[in-house]
Amino acid sequence: MIWIIVTSFLAYTLFVMWFSWYKTKGTDLKSSDGYFLGGRSLVGVVIGSSIILTNLSTEQIVGLNGQAYGESMAVMAWEVTSPLALIFLAFVFLPKYLRLGITTIPDFLEQRFDLRTKQIVSVLFLLGYAVAYLPTILYSGALVLDSIFSLTVLTDLSPFMIVLLVSLFIGIIGTSYVVIGGLRATAMSDTINGIGLIIGGLLIPILGVIALGHGNMAAGVNQLLTADPGKLNAIGTHDSSIPWVVLFLGMLFNNLFYWTTNQSIVQRTLGAKNLAEGQKGVLYAGLFKVFGLTFLVLPGIIAYLLYGNRLENADMAYPNLVVDVLPVALSGFLAAVLFGAIMSSFNNTLNGSMTLFTMDIYKPIFRPNAKEKELVRVGRIFAGCLAATAVIVAPLILFAPQGLYAYLQEMFGFYNMPILAMVIVGFFSRRIPAVAPKVAIIVHIVLYAASKIILPDVNFLYILGVLLPLNILVMVIVGRFKPRATPYVLKNANKVELTPWKHAKTFAAFTTIVMLLVYAFFSPIGVAEASAPYSPWMLVYLIAVLAFIGLIYLFWKLTHNKIDPQQNRQSGEKRSVG
Repeated sequence: MIWIIVTSFLAYTLFVMWFSWYKTKGTDLKSSDGYFLGGRSLVGVVIGSSIILTNLSTEQIVGLNGQAYGESMAVMAWEVTSPLALIFLAFVFLPKYLRLGITTIPDFLEQRFDLRTKQIVSVLFLLGYAVAYLPTILYSGALVLDSIFSLTVLTDLSPFMIVLLVSLFIGIIGTSYVVIGGLRATAMSDTINGIGLIIGGLLIPILGVIALGHGNMAAGVNQLLTADPGKLNAIGTHDSSIPWVVLFLGMLFNNLFYWTTNQSIVQRTLGAKNLAEGQKGVLYAGLFKVFGLTFLVLPGIIAYLLYGNRLENADMAYPNLVVDVLPVALSGFLAAVLFGAIMSSFNNTLNGSMTLFTMDIYKPIFRPNAKEKELVRVGRIFAGCLAATAVIVAPLILFAPQGLYAYLQEMFGFYNMPILAMVIVGFFSRRIPAVAPKVAIIVHIVLYAASKIILPDVNFLYILGVLLPLNILVMVIVGRFKPRATPYVLKNANKVELTPWKHAKTFAAFTTIVMLLVYAFFSPIGVAEASAPYSPWMLVYLIAVLAFIGLIYLFWKLTHNKIDPQQNRQSGEKRSVG
């Protein structure tokens, strides 16, 4: 049996490696654009697949299904609400990014504020990737592959050694993609892995439903919809991990940071052939995210209906379901698909990290006149060092407290809202100075840390819902009292064609409608029933924060008019002369 699994695993994995090599063998990897951004030649399908695979990995596939098993469909918000942020990326952020011709998000922050702001943000990103995200990808991936291949049983090695060796294997393969082929190689591997993930991912809920119906799919669907309607409710109550009110505030803000300013995600779009292809890729990914619940949430619900409360660890819901419903002949294929998801998140994050280090730290600080070939070489060396660090740290997670990953996700809240605030303020203001983002970071860290001490039981998404507008307010106030000497102008680098995709608005509207229909289906007006009452305080919180945001906008408009009268007069004089 194990040889069937191993053979199918190797066949699929080697095919993906060959496909990536074949598609990248003519790419220029000697220039920074060619290496870090795939020569700015990526098309919509490739961008969309790469975004999806960068986002998906075992900690999400296993963890989100585990949350659904222990809770309800409310956790689908992490997936189904993502299109809103991707629509913002397509229409608001991406046109400006491509117009500027930047390689990294901190590149823009340097242009808008100063070099120090850029470097602070780059360091924050790198610390988050090195200490938390990359090791967690390796650790969770090692656990999944161990469960599929029964490595602990076959080798009699300790869990520490299993995690270390599997992490080393993933690290070597992932790093080789990045070091040898750059962004284009990782993007091409993501394209084929994306197809495999759709096929393999959909097999599990389909086979799970058949198992629910004891071999009859129609009976299984009926069992899924009627056995426990409370589990199907996507409208989270006050005691849910995702209360419904945070969908409009904290969850949206968290998604905006992740999908519009996170280097490892946005770098895919910065390599777009033109704006139209970039928008296609982003919106394709958005539509896919709506249906991601079919293999990221539904299997957890199916597992609950099959196993009840018998599982001691909710994170074992997905692995147990895979072992029980998937034919042995297909186990190797699914293992290869999951391995592709693991590797994609790893090497795409690695690619984003080395781009940040090379272009934002090494070049401006150590070698301002470095040639393109040297930058590529340094990026490869840094990628190897970062991967080695992640491999070493990964098995140490075994000794950390349970729930470490959720804790680390909350820790990202220490810097995600200030970075998003910097980009928003940078785009939509002209006079806010370089000192403003630095003040905002300090204020944010102090308040977020205080919330962990004073309000330890309050959902962190509530806190983020308040802190993003507060960060913007702090920057606007600083700009009111100490404005820039000259207004910022968004320049055109003329790197790519900026004509929008003609069907972008229609596609975005269609995706939004589908998202709302999915929420309606998994709600008390659809197939679900409310499992607990909704607290009136949630509505009070929503109204209060929205009012706060409205006051900030009003203050900004008044401040903007007060700061820029000289600029407005100059613009009027130029038009008169013209």
